[in-house]
Amino acid sequence: MPETYRVAIMGATGAVGTELLDLLAERNFPVEELVLLASPRSVGRELTFKGQSIKVQDINQIDFSDIDLVLASAGGSVSKEWAPKAAAAGAIVVDNSSAFRMDPTVPLIVPEVNPEAVLEHKGIIANPNCTTILMGVALWPLHQYQPIERVVVSTYQSASGAGARAMEEVKQQAQAILRDEKPVTEAFPYPLAFNLFPHNSPLDDRGYCQEEMKMVNETRKIFGVSDLRLSATCVRVPVLRAHSEAINIEFQQPLAVAKALELLHAAPGIKVVEDWDANYFPMPMEASGQDDVLVGRVRTDLSHKCGLELWLSGDQIRKGAALNAVQIAELLVKKQLLKSKTVA
Repeated sequence: MPETYRVAIMGATGAVGTELLDLLAERNFPVEELVLLASPRSVGRELTFKGQSIKVQDINQIDFSDIDLVLASAGGSVSKEWAPKAAAAGAIVVDNSSAFRMDPTVPLIVPEVNPEAVLEHKGIIANPNCTTILMGVALWPLHQYQPIERVVVSTYQSASGAGARAMEEVKQQAQAILRDEKPVTEAFPYPLAFNLFPHNSPLDDRGYCQEEMKMVNETRKIFGVSDLRLSATCVRVPVLRAHSEAINIEFQQPLAVAKALELLHAAPGIKVVEDWDANYFPMPMEASGQDDVLVGRVRTDLSHKCGLELWLSGDQIRKGAALNAVQIAELLVKKQLLKSKTVA
């Protein structure tokens, strides 16, 4: 009989946590027992997994020595406290926060790009930032064929990147504005409905925000190119779910559009979407709920003989977070790195 595993979801009631719950069921991950963990205010709440109602538990009351796998999506401070404890107890932690991404001892994985890095884990594996994941899936097949010299990316990031509360806030703001009322802002510093603004994470002394530097540093680590030239501008836009990105790519040598499309069509995790006659390309509305990253509008950069441009949309909650984490867990199972503690 195949092994089954005791799995814990840390941050189970959040937008990514509930998506993890759905994906474990959809992809038939071999779960023997599912433990749902959240903050004290959510303790006792019931969520459904494969028709079974499961109560959310207080993380402070859990013995991680009984857990095989932890899928963590509860924020950096929670992960910093609990991920090392869970790993020390023998569980493998796949962490969706930024807490461990740049730790040189922690692998940072996009399964379509660097699955072999899973072999290097020491109990904790980091899930990259959502925008990094989506971009990495699209760039990797091109980079493998023709090495990339430089990337300039502008992101169009939905409210879902800030969680379920932010998504609800945008809906309420839109309704207020349509009633000629002042919109309430709590999740974001400014109204996002009918508006947009540069990403509100803290700025460094060069004028780049944390979100932008995540894309730079994480891509370098995942691709294994420490000096990859990459500049990002991240923007919040009034979209509920799914991020989009406009990417300008400079290669060492020219790469024909036809060849780029051939590579993208054959790559895992990508769906090419483009109809030039209809001016139809990836849209966040159509990417929402999809596992694949939608890529299109691939064209030659008129300003550079070795340049190429493309546009993508991808579901931030799925491939940008929960799906990538579950795919990492599936890698652990496939490579026989996840060992069940169940006694026969």
